[in-house]
Amino acid sequence: ALGLLRASGVAAQQPGTEVQEEPPPVAIRRCAVDSGCAEEQCAVTLDANWRWAHEAGTDTNCFSGSWNRRLCPDGLTCAARCAVEGVNRRGYSKTYGIQEVSGGVQLDYISDTGNVGSRVYLLEAGGKDYKVFHLKNREFAFDVNVSSLACGMNGAVYLVEMDAAGGRGLGNNAAGAKYGLGYCDAQCPRTRWTNGEANLHGRKGMCCIELDIWEANRRAAAYCTHPCKTQGSHQCDQNSCEGLCDKAGCDYNAYRMGNRHFYGLGADFSVDTSKPITVVTQFLTADGTDKAELAEIRRFYVQGGRVIAQASSKVSGVPGDSITDAFCEVQKRVFREENHHKDLGGLRAMGEALDRGVVLALSLWDDHAMQMRWLDSVWPTDPNLRGRPGVVRGPCRGDASH
Repeated sequence: ALGLLRASGVAAQQPGTEVQEEPPPVAIRRCAVDSGCAEEQCAVTLDANWRWAHEAGTDTNCFSGSWNRRLCPDGLTCAARCAVEGVNRRGYSKTYGIQEVSGGVQLDYISDTGNVGSRVYLLEAGGKDYKVFHLKNREFAFDVNVSSLACGMNGAVYLVEMDAAGGRGLGNNAAGAKYGLGYCDAQCPRTRWTNGEANLHGRKGMCCIELDIWEANRRAAAYCTHPCKTQGSHQCDQNSCEGLCDKAGCDYNAYRMGNRHFYGLGADFSVDTSKPITVVTQFLTADGTDKAELAEIRRFYVQGGRVIAQASSKVSGVPGDSITDAFCEVQKRVFREENHHKDLGGLRAMGEALDRGVVLALSLWDDHAMQMRWLDSVWPTDPNLRGRPGVVRGPCRGDASH
């Protein structure tokens, strides 16, 4: 239930009191060979960027395409005066296209009210903080249906080193994780709220290590590691954000690695995206213990009762079928890309983040800037580079806009 705050003397960015927060429940299972599986009841919460922000105690918008200058003369004052509103069960479903389904959650690209895309995070039981995963020497599995996701779309499942409390207690942030605050990733996004203040001029970014378990539509799929030189969620400004994280990352995309018939729509592909898929990702250490360094991230699929190993690379000079530091080193050299992945610590840095703990994010989005060419088409688009290894990443034309 939503805690009611005093009606006057507002002291902090707070959860709104207009709508009770009712996040869709999601059950997860933690399994071990010797003890079997135990179910844990969690929930997903909507990112604060999608939520109504209004003056506490009134329905005056703090943000409606631009910031309300009266309420928001500066970032801290704005956060003190503004409430981030809750979303009830109907709002999740009808307004944002996010709803509980049997065994999980469904994200619709366009909701009944016309909202486009969404991003949610997994909350721990009780709903106060984000669920934190420690996955080194573990595997992570989920079922997914991407049959309706056409070229230019991305249904993403990924891990980021967000603050478990969603920044609650920083600056004027009293709402925290329950209301979808505290997002960060390796692109250092300019989120609406950063560390308890409004990002009025969009100059502040929120950087952290990002591990993309699944970026996919029905035509292409990739998983990717993005190390950073920072630990945890780090606020930067426009002059200091560059170089903190490996924005390109080290990816494994079967199509990009020369396998044109491994993943796609229809029975002709090893992984048929017209049907549900179980995606399994293993985080293997150097000696098989929890304390050793992360050495490999391996992928396989389960579909129709069959275990399907990741396709091996067919790119000349780039052997392998998983992400390792050696694979990344050779791939970057053959693809003629800067190896920021190595410079920022590679899998060692990723493993340290998995030790500290990471938060699960789910999103459904499109890419008006680049039409998702980096995932499912040709990127870079310079025609002089078409023959270079690694440029063709999927079968799409790269002109899709949704």
